[in-house]
Amino acid sequence: MARLISSLSCILILTILLFPTICLSKTQNPESQAAEASAALFIFGDSFFDSGNNNYINTTTLDQANFWPYGETYFKFPTGRFSDGRLISDFIAQYAKLPIIPPFLQPGVHQFYYGVNFASAGAGALVETFQGAVIDLKTQLKYYNKVVIWLRHKLGNFEAKMRLSRAVYLFSIGSNDYMCPFLTNSTILDSYSESEYVGMVIGNLTTVIKKIYSRGGRKFGFLNLPPLGCFPGLRVLKPDKNGSCLEKVSMLAKLHNRALSKLLVKLENQLLGFKYSYYDFNSNLKQRMNRPAKYGFKEGKTACCGTGQFRGVFSCGGRRIVKEFQLCENPSEYVFWDSFHLTEKLYKQLADEMWSGSPYSDVVRPYSLKNLFFPRV
Repeated sequence: MARLISSLSCILILTILLFPTICLSKTQNPESQAAEASAALFIFGDSFFDSGNNNYINTTTLDQANFWPYGETYFKFPTGRFSDGRLISDFIAQYAKLPIIPPFLQPGVHQFYYGVNFASAGAGALVETFQGAVIDLKTQLKYYNKVVIWLRHKLGNFEAKMRLSRAVYLFSIGSNDYMCPFLTNSTILDSYSESEYVGMVIGNLTTVIKKIYSRGGRKFGFLNLPPLGCFPGLRVLKPDKNGSCLEKVSMLAKLHNRALSKLLVKLENQLLGFKYSYYDFNSNLKQRMNRPAKYGFKEGKTACCGTGQFRGVFSCGGRRIVKEFQLCENPSEYVFWDSFHLTEKLYKQLADEMWSGSPYSDVVRPYSLKNLFFPRV
């Protein structure tokens, strides 16, 4: 009996001694534990997704939006986003029950459990696109590799790989590769056929996707390219065309979209576990440009902020080459915020479709982003 009491006493003492340690292990790293509840979101691309990375690089105001009136409606101050408010990626993070995903280069960002944003305004899949002024896709991949190392250090190889495999990788890339030659008077398109040039862009994107896959990434989201030649900033490049769309740029975007669609089907067949969501940005933006009233807008072709015809001169904020600009009273009435970018209201509509799809059309396939973040059991 004495031995039994003695044994029970030992067990009780050990329990008391170990209990704080057990509790401590449960409460360590609250950020990583909270993040386990949701899949992380890693964002790559251009100004459609840049949440402020270009604030922290040596570039010009042509590739920055850290001044008024950018950010005027939702944030009430300029964050570096090329809009009056939030972007598609901000809404996707919200729907996925994540906090706003910070830009990778933002000072003070030291943990990446929820993901991070690598996107850079002006960036392309080609290094040559606005070279020296932006963070190209290849460099964004290098930043991602740093995050992978950080996660392995914090979580261990196994847990890091699990986290990376559950994450969603969101891409908006290619628009600048096709606009840059027209905006800079580059002659690069004289050196390649249209199909060769598109092949170079798609080839670089393919390399990045496969690198992320090799690190554990399995779930990807893509926007195809919008009707670039009909953006206010492209319409005004040819005054003799009387404001008509710059069809050569739009044609390059169409060729890119066909190639991207084929690539994703191919990767799905080649790479075990590869899943993707492909959103038809092109058709859905075009519908809103041509029939704005149907979607709650008053103006589908002229920008809210800028100057000249269609407010296509990229002067919003008066901090670029042209200082004069006009600003509309209510951005929510407009599809375009400035010469090349869209309003928060428009971005939210697109984000809603990307998240849930549409019961009336094949706007997103084969998975919606909701399906990728919250797979059906």
